[in-house]
Amino acid sequence: MSCGETFPQSTEQLDDILSRPTESVLAAIDRCGGDFVVLGAGGKMGFHVSRMLQRALNQLGRRPKVTAVSRFSTPQSRQSFERSGFDLIAADLSDPEQLARIAPVENVIYLAGVKFGASGNAELLQRMNVTMPTLVAEHFCGSRIVALSTGCVYSFTTPASGGSSEQGETDPPGDYARSCLDRERAFMGGSKAHGTKCALVRLNYSIDLRYGVLVDIAQQVRAGKSIDIDTGYVNVIWQGDAVAQILQCLPHAATPPFIINVTGSETLSVRDIAQRFARRFGRDPTFVGTEAPTCWLSNNSQARKLFGDPVMTVDCMIDWIADWIDGGGPTLGKPTQFQTRDGNY
Repeated sequence: MSCGETFPQSTEQLDDILSRPTESVLAAIDRCGGDFVVLGAGGKMGFHVSRMLQRALNQLGRRPKVTAVSRFSTPQSRQSFERSGFDLIAADLSDPEQLARIAPVENVIYLAGVKFGASGNAELLQRMNVTMPTLVAEHFCGSRIVALSTGCVYSFTTPASGGSSEQGETDPPGDYARSCLDRERAFMGGSKAHGTKCALVRLNYSIDLRYGVLVDIAQQVRAGKSIDIDTGYVNVIWQGDAVAQILQCLPHAATPPFIINVTGSETLSVRDIAQRFARRFGRDPTFVGTEAPTCWLSNNSQARKLFGDPVMTVDCMIDWIADWIDGGGPTLGKPTQFQTRDGNY
């Protein structure tokens, strides 16, 4: 995708763009027989993962069952799924009795977990990021599983390094980051015990026009707020590209688990991003702090070899986000807290 794509004028048009399957997605899904379930579908990526999968199956002329599972705690969280005709199950996956009511299927995409508000709550992190994936790995032990993880499982590295590879050191700071590493170990344990084919997707950071690192920076610049640059460098990827790569991981699931970084191909300077938004908004950016020598960065070389470069460019993301915010487009009001360096959110 380039900026030749028509700029979305509504959330419905944006959702359509973010869930449009590519030819590579079609080829990957065509290799995966059986039914599908998306666990944790009510999160920020869940609808686009579910809808791209559904659209791919429709284009392939296949009619397997696609079930979206989430707590769906508000009517709003269900609406997009209901309009698209998904089979929905409201369930707390950390409850063994509720999980047991979900029929095992051939293909599982696991997006569940907790991040924000978990700092200092060891019980919540244990239940949602360790116990829950352990239960899921056991319940779906005969399935093919693609499980979402995070680049936060890596140790900090320098911008000059090009980011951590899949073989990089995993000694992250903070309770949240360590719980994410334990989440991976839960699926690794299930794979070892049962021969379950798994793929672990270490994502950072997905960009929608309604949330994400670039949206955080753009909103701060436009509001005249100072930009914290202690975390001075980031990787980002357009959500449509991230969803496409997540789905393309399905046929790569293996035992032991296949591990892959899903992120952009560039290491971006937070200072430079802020200055680019400042030019768009006619502002003079101000900064606090100094770029630390290390931060969380991932290398996407393996994903590029398998899937090619992300299609959406950083230039286009910046242009679209600036136009979206200038035009009063809605945002989710969920800052990424990418500046956090202690691993606690």
